[in-house]
Formats: sequence, C-alpha cells, structure tokens
Amino acid sequence: MKVNSFDRLSAGMIAFVFGLILVVIGILLWWASTRVEKPTFLVPMEMVEVGGEEDGAPDETLQIESPEDPNENPSPTEEVLEEAELTDFVEDVVELADVATQQVNAIPISQPGTPGSAVGTGRKRLGNGPGNSIPNEERWFIRYSDKASVDEYAKQLDYFGIEMGALIPSGQLILMSNMSAGSPKKTTKSSGKGETRLYMTWQAGNRKAADETLFKKINVDVSDAILFHFYPKKTEQMLLQLEYDYAKRKASEIRRTYFVVAKKGSGYQFVVTRQTYLR
Repeated sequence: MKVNSFDRLSAGMIAFVFGLILVVIGILLWWASTRVEKPTFLVPMEMVEVGGEEDGAPDETLQIESPEDPNENPSPTEEVLEEAELTDFVEDVVELADVATQQVNAIPISQPGTPGSAVGTGRKRLGNGPGNSIPNEERWFIRYSDKASVDEYAKQLDYFGIEMGALIPSGQLILMSNMSAGSPKKTTKSSGKGETRLYMTWQAGNRKAADETLFKKINVDVSDAILFHFYPKKTEQMLLQLEYDYAKRKASEIRRTYFVVAKKGSGYQFVVTRQTYLR
C-alpha cells in the first residue's frame, strides 16, 4: 500500500492534536501544583460575657427547639461551660460535698436529647458584662454516639486531646488521659483551682456510664463524683472554626450549634448538624 501526501498530512495533524492535548494537561497539572491556596479565615477566640444582672434574668426562658415531641427522659448530651467558672464550681461542690451528686442537675440549662427534646430556662450568673453574644457554654451542644463501644469512645476522646476529670467528695480532682491505653495516665490535684480549660459535664446517660467504666482502669470509683471533659485550646478553636464555616454566621447571631462526632479515615471529626439563630 502506497503512502501519499494526504496520509502524511493526516498523520501529522493527529500527532499535533495529541501533542497539544498533552501540553494542556501538563499546564493544568503545573497550575494545580503551584497555585496559592486561598487563606483560611480563622475565628478569633474570645471570652464573651452576657449583659444582665448578676443573678441572671429571672423572667428569661430559653425554649430549645426540637422536631420531636417532648420526652420526660431525654437521652444524654453534654453541656459546654465557660472556662473561668470551674474554680467557683469546685469551691461550691467542696462546701456541699454531701449533695455533690445533685450539683450537675443544678446547672440551669437543660440539654436536648436524641430522640426527644428538653426545655431549658434561666441563665448563668455571668455578671454585668456588656457582651451581646451567647457564650460558648450556652451555645454548643456535642453528642457522642451511644452505639459506639467503650474502647471506640475512648479513642475518640484521645484523638481530640480531651482529658477526663472526676471531682470526688473530698475535693480532689482526679484527671485521666490516654484513656484508650491499657493503663491510662492518672494525675491527682488537691482542687480544681487554676484550671482554665473549657470543660463539659454530663447530665445522665450511657456515655456517662462509659466514663465511669474508663475510670475503673485507674482503680478510681467515681460513682459519687462529678465527671468532666476538659477540652484543649486547639480543639476549642476547631469547634469555633466549624461553627463559623457551617453558615458563615457570626457568633453574635447564633443561638445554638449542634455537633456530633463522626469517623473520618483513621481518625474522627466534629460535624455541625444544625444551627439556630437569634436573627
């Protein structure tokens, strides 16, 4: 078969087109590997005080919205409390050690369960501050799955750098970290004074029982203790960032932000499931 000039021209055009495609692909790969990423907006951490009287607004009622019918026995959630309040809280518990187990129920905000709902009323005593935002401890709700095993639950806490604490009736604060290990690290403090981390406390439920099980690893009976989860600054900043990224709303506009813990690859992540707003 004889090759004429037309065949040579066609072959040359095809080779040119393929070469052009390869050049375009190379340019795209170069652009993707060298382009400057858009800087991430970081939400600044700040202490916010809600204005009002020292004892809170006596007539204020916070109605927590829920698509479910009210349930008198809602499932557990955690309550986020302000960092600076831990010392005062510890002192109150030491003075009233004989009723320490009732202190958690005295926290003024009730949490919404899943499924079901709970109604909260009142406000923490935060002084006469001029702030116009709801503080983190009244704005954040974090839920861990009741279906996860105790070992999986311990891995979640370790992944986020969360440290457990147990305030026993004598006033001592027992801290436990590296919970997923066979022998977690135990630290004992004479009191909670000087503790500045953001912390959470359970009201009831299966996850609270899991905390009690984990404390048995260090041979500590916490049946009469108040349990805490202490969150490091890095994790607190992460929650602030996730809250902002969900709808690009300022903290002063948000009434509630709901988080759940979900698995991501070999680790875990907090996921915002919904928000409610002040305006």
